[in-house]
Order: sequence, then structure tokens, then C-alpha cells
Amino acid sequence: MILVTGGLGMIGAHTARALTDLGHDVVVTAHRRTEVPSFLEGKVTVEPLDVTDRDAFLALADRHDIGDIVHLAGTIPGADPVGFFRTDTTALLNALDAARAWGVRRFAVAGSLGVYIGQTVSPWHEELALPSVELPHLIIAFKKAVEALTVHALAGSGVQPVVLRIGSVWGPLMDPESPFNPIPPYISAVLRGERPSPLLADDGGDSCYAPDAGRAIALLMTAEKLRHSTYNVSRGRPSLNRELAGALEAVIPGLRLDLRPGGETGPHLDISRLAEETGFEPAFDVAAAVADYVAWRGSNSR
Repeated sequence: MILVTGGLGMIGAHTARALTDLGHDVVVTAHRRTEVPSFLEGKVTVEPLDVTDRDAFLALADRHDIGDIVHLAGTIPGADPVGFFRTDTTALLNALDAARAWGVRRFAVAGSLGVYIGQTVSPWHEELALPSVELPHLIIAFKKAVEALTVHALAGSGVQPVVLRIGSVWGPLMDPESPFNPIPPYISAVLRGERPSPLLADDGGDSCYAPDAGRAIALLMTAEKLRHSTYNVSRGRPSLNRELAGALEAVIPGLRLDLRPGGETGPHLDISRLAEETGFEPAFDVAAAVADYVAWRGSNSR
């Protein structure tokens, strides 16, 4: 059985779905978010758990035979940065404690493409040096620290660490007004009948549809052998505003969006390592992702 902490969040739920599609038994933890999405109903075991409670975390092994852990649980920083770091570090250490105590085969943890910020080479690949620069957000700072904490905590334990440098993911279950990705808020405005702000056609960068991100993580967890401890997880090519606008106009009759010339395409993640070792290929291009998301939002609020 595979444990997915934060398994009812966007990336966690899609990871759990992909794992069940591959035939694996999955238990997910739920704390603040308890509603099970329709695509997981009856397919996973849900364990209410505050992952900062070490005893409760370790007690999961009394009820389940857990052989792998995907640690995706996390919080959003508030006004107290120390409180945020304390909460998420405690959760990480509890998950690492569990991995060692249970003797799991593989432990994957959510990192971020933000660790590459300051690196001028694009696309970003795993062999690049991580620059020492000021980071723009507390979450990215924590994710950068997570990498060393995880690898060193599992050294000599027999548990294989898998650091997931996850790209800019969006899709079903994301907050429609999320400040972390511009696509859902833009689509939400269109679905409300509003006229969103003009887009520059060639603006864009790293972007991955959530079902693809979940499947990539599932393939890393179930691969017979992995040769590395760090993997980029994303689509592997940049997405442009012209693609987003064209996809929306294709699925919403009569829609004409304000798309202006110019813009700059930002960096994106190289997923060659992921593809070579797992056979992963994204199933969704921008058009397919937008069509799927618009259909999902037709009967779901997020």
C-alpha cells in the first residue's frame, strides 16, 4: 500500500488517482480538506490525520501495511513565517520518522521548480547548480531546505529518497482564484462571462496539468528502479498565452479574447530524466487541458 499525505489536495488527489489506475492500494491523509473528489470515491482509504502529530502518524502502521510514502501535505504561510516553517518541518520530520520506522522502499517529497531561481540556463535540468539567491516566497525557501533534510535523514536507512521538483501545476481541485498560477483565475473570469485583462501572446513558461503531474509522480513511485534521487516533474515544454486563448476560444462558442503581440517566454523544466526512467509522456497539451478543465468546472466549484 502507498501512503499519500495531503492526498485530497490538488497534486495529492491526482497522484492517488494515478496510483489506483496503476493497480495499487492507496491510503490518503486528510486534515483541513476532507471532501473526497468524485474521481477518488470508493478507490482510496481516507485517514483523518494531522501530520504534525507524530504518534498519530506512526499509528497508521497499526492499520495499514504501508510500503511507500509520497509526502505532499503542506500549508500556506500566514503572517507568522516561523509558525509556517515549524508546522511544515514538523510534518516532514514525522513523515521521515515513519519512513524509517516502517522500512518503506521509497519516500517521495514535494519540492519546487523555484529552487532553480537565479539559474540562467533554460530549460532547467537536475544537474544544474542551485544558485544562492534571495527567494521570492516562504514556500520556495522551505522546499529548497526540504531537499537536503530528506536526503540526509534517510541516509543509511535503506529508504530511497525521491525529491520531486514539481513545476507550475494547475487543474481540477486548485483554488480557482489561486495566486500561485494565473490560468485558473483567467479561466474563471471567462466562465463568469467577464472580459479578462489582455494577454501578451508569447508570455508563458512552465506549466503542467494536474493529472499529468500526478501520473508522473505515480510512475516514479512504482518504477522498478530509479537511478537518481531528484526528478523534475512537469510537462517538459513551455506553454504560451496564445495556446491558452486559442484553447478557450475553441471550447466556448463565440468567445473572442484580447490577445496582443509580444511577451517573453520564461524558463521551464527539462523532464528528460523522468521520461527516460519511467516512460512518462504528458497526456495533455494546452488544448486538451483547457477542454478538460472547462468540462470539470461545469459541475465542480474548484
